[in-house]
Amino acid sequence: MMTAGVVLLISAVDDGKPPPRPSAAQSFSTSAAPTRPAVHPLPPADPVRLRIAAIGVNAPMTRVGLDAAGALRTPPPDKPGSAGWYGDGTPPGSAGTAVATGHVDTPTGEPGVFYDLGALTEGATIEISRADRRTAVFTVGAVELYDREEFPSKKVYGSSGRPELRLITCGGGYTKRTGYLGNVVVYATLTAVT
Repeated sequence: MMTAGVVLLISAVDDGKPPPRPSAAQSFSTSAAPTRPAVHPLPPADPVRLRIAAIGVNAPMTRVGLDAAGALRTPPPDKPGSAGWYGDGTPPGSAGTAVATGHVDTPTGEPGVFYDLGALTEGATIEISRADRRTAVFTVGAVELYDREEFPSKKVYGSSGRPELRLITCGGGYTKRTGYLGNVVVYATLTAVT
């Protein structure tokens, strides 16, 4: 099992403007019932591209694994525009929880692929093109911000048995000594296949 949290990059955007933080309104509602039913799971196939029109993301995907401590790795630092997919886990669109990561920013302070992840809202769509030429379309149900020390691994990585997706990046407060103090997590469910 992946360890709590994801440490992406230890920097902040140079212009002093922090990345968007999800608000309480973006969290799970107390009446949390999916607005759309999930569709049937797809057979496994590697993801190749991730698109999120609401925040202007159109990124290649690369396979990532775990580091020696069991923490989820990120795409290489020299590829801040790429999204990483946990390749030893569920492929996006298949039954279970697929996990993707991306940098919020770079060591030089430029925005990374998931810089605006905290601005996503319920109902936004995430499209993942797969190697089998199908596109898995996910609908966002919630966006939450967690302190690194209180990262809910079971909630984030656990499976409901339905085809689900989690997008993870750094977020929250920032210090030069420790970097970002938390993680932004997007929860989404497969709602269409094209």
